[in-house]
Amino acid sequence: MTFRIKKLDIFIAKQFGLLFVGTFFICQFVLMMQFLWRNIDDLIGKGLSMEVMAQFFWYMALMLVPQALPLAILLSTLIAFGNLGESSELTAIKAAGVSLMQAFRSLIVITVAVCLCSFYFQNHVAPQANLKLAQLLISMKQKSPELMIPEGIFYDGLPNCNLYVQKKDVQTGKLYGMMIYRRTGSYEDQAIILADSGMLQSTAEKKHLLLTLWSGEWFENMQSQEIANSASVPYRRETFVTKQIVLDFDGEFNMSDASSLTSNAKGKGLRQITSDIDSLNHVYDSIGKAYYDDAKRVYYSLPSLAKTDSVKAVKAAMAESMAFDSIYARLSADKKQNAVNDALNKTQSRVSDLEFRSMITSDGDKLIRQHKIEAINKFTLALQCLLFFFIGAPLGAIIRKGGLGYPILISVLVFIIYYILDNSGYRMARGGMWAIWFGKGLAPAVLTPIAVFVTYKANNDSVVFNSDAYRDFFMKLLGLRLKRHVFSKEVVINEPDYASDAVRLRQINRDVNVYSNDHKLVAAPNVIKVFFKYAPDHEIERINEEMEAVIEDLSNTRDKVVLHELNQYPILSAKAHTRPFEKRWLNMVVGIIFPIGAVLYVRMWMFRLRLLRDLRTIRQTNQNIIVRIREMELDKA
Repeated sequence: MTFRIKKLDIFIAKQFGLLFVGTFFICQFVLMMQFLWRNIDDLIGKGLSMEVMAQFFWYMALMLVPQALPLAILLSTLIAFGNLGESSELTAIKAAGVSLMQAFRSLIVITVAVCLCSFYFQNHVAPQANLKLAQLLISMKQKSPELMIPEGIFYDGLPNCNLYVQKKDVQTGKLYGMMIYRRTGSYEDQAIILADSGMLQSTAEKKHLLLTLWSGEWFENMQSQEIANSASVPYRRETFVTKQIVLDFDGEFNMSDASSLTSNAKGKGLRQITSDIDSLNHVYDSIGKAYYDDAKRVYYSLPSLAKTDSVKAVKAAMAESMAFDSIYARLSADKKQNAVNDALNKTQSRVSDLEFRSMITSDGDKLIRQHKIEAINKFTLALQCLLFFFIGAPLGAIIRKGGLGYPILISVLVFIIYYILDNSGYRMARGGMWAIWFGKGLAPAVLTPIAVFVTYKANNDSVVFNSDAYRDFFMKLLGLRLKRHVFSKEVVINEPDYASDAVRLRQINRDVNVYSNDHKLVAAPNVIKVFFKYAPDHEIERINEEMEAVIEDLSNTRDKVVLHELNQYPILSAKAHTRPFEKRWLNMVVGIIFPIGAVLYVRMWMFRLRLLRDLRTIRQTNQNIIVRIREMELDKA
């Protein structure tokens, strides 16, 4: 069997290709603006050169390519097949005997190629771009630190200083409620500076920072080696109104060292991630084994006992119960206090030690999980292209709306659902609450059945998005009235049989009277008969069928009075007043469940009252039409 490229494949591929290129750049631009907005504080006011900004945008664009590809495929396939359906070209393709899956053939090949390119890009290009971008962001944060000082916490981004700012005025750049810990020499030579307000500025040559302080005090130790033997006071205290401090700082942009980014899983390829996972497991397994050996030696060590003491200990351990309370009661008050304090101190010490060690091991577990998540992410992002294709292309064929209206709306909706599921699964897997395979597989597992469903419906020409069908369903569910619409026909082939219809209408009136008298629709329905002993009621269904047959015959009339009366007939709900469901066991279940059963019981009673009003309307309308038919017969005579 030879594979031949047909003209239809080339035609659809051209339709898709032009849209794919355009939507890819649109999606890339949107994602870049989103990333830029999240990091805008690291760029504004830093005096970055055009070369640095160009590198930032270049690496950002490379990093976001794998995320833009699935979105571009989703949007372009929606628009492409929406255009084909709107222009009736898709109908012509199906009329020629080409199924929808055959029309998808060329795009499936293109999408698989895009998936492979996406995986290659993530495995080779994106890690380096991510590493360079992270390095740039760290370097940007270190430049012009006066713009990065937060409120309410200590900031250590200044050389030899820890700075606390209570409040910051963004407009003027003034800092209020300042506390500075300055390291001027050795550990003992610490200076503490308190100031009511201040301002931090870079000098013109960008080599120093000028710290201007107002209304404060300076406390400094005088314990240096030069004056330690001769100083008469241990510290110096100075009160000032205005003071300026010059700090050494290189304000030029310098690329930071990338050694701090070695643990960044996003900056590694699949082979390096696999190797690093093995190394991390080996390292943290060794740490865990060392902690376990320490715990056995320190916490559970057995003291050396004499032979007689060990025999007593064995006998005590083999006893059915140990009377600890009685032993403790025989101790003196001092020994009781010492025993309690000793036990409490040992417990607190061991809890603190275990908490510190658990913090180290938990960091290692988190690092390993991040590497595993990133390894899985390289596959899921690539397969996301194929998944979005089998959502976008069938939906475009079903909706048959081109342009940027419905496609963008549906694309945004699908992407939001995928993003929420994927981001939630990622966070839960990273925190260790969910298994990694479950967290990263949640979004594909939810959207894959949707893709299969819409593909199946599109291939079988099912009208999934028929708004009229959904409206009628919910109106019936909520008990809302459906109106009848009978219009005059321009061409009438068979005239109505007025005489026969009048006879049938009289019979319907008699049947309606009998039904109303027998069923007593005004009274509340019997709960036992409704939910547990239901007997089928086909009489109203027969009356409804007979009435619809008469209406169908009379709809061929040219008489405007008859047409007007036909539109007065209500659309009957022939089953809603009898029981909630067709199946008897389901009626029994909802009858037992009180809230649901009560709601359905009240709903059914409302339908009985409505049926009573409808039957009265039917009798009156029947009588009006019978009178009109008699008048028409007299006019003919």
